[in-house]
Amino acid sequence: MIAIEQTTTLLDVAVLGEFTLADFNQFEERALDMLRSSSATNLLLDLRDMLGYTVDVAWEEVRFFNREHLHDFKKIAVVTDDQWITWQAWLSRIFVDADVQVFSAYKDAKAWAMI
Repeated sequence: MIAIEQTTTLLDVAVLGEFTLADFNQFEERALDMLRSSSATNLLLDLRDMLGYTVDVAWEEVRFFNREHLHDFKKIAVVTDDQWITWQAWLSRIFVDADVQVFSAYKDAKAWAMI
């Protein structure tokens, strides 16, 4: 399950439990709507409560960020304490043209992403 909040420049997504393809599709729909209406879009991914994700989500993430929208996000903040997710976030910096930062505190991530 995911929870999404949105401002004019920030898409704030929290993943709760397993991140499924249906969840990703919901995220993608909201992100595309926001990208069409704003030239400066930032993304905040709160992954502290994510238990895992399905293989199809991993593929969709690659397609969405690395092939179709690699230049569309200005900042991507990732909130996690998981070392594997931290490593994946740092690796993604190679494939997207966004400033990607990893945070352990949601408050710090949101403050950075709102600037």
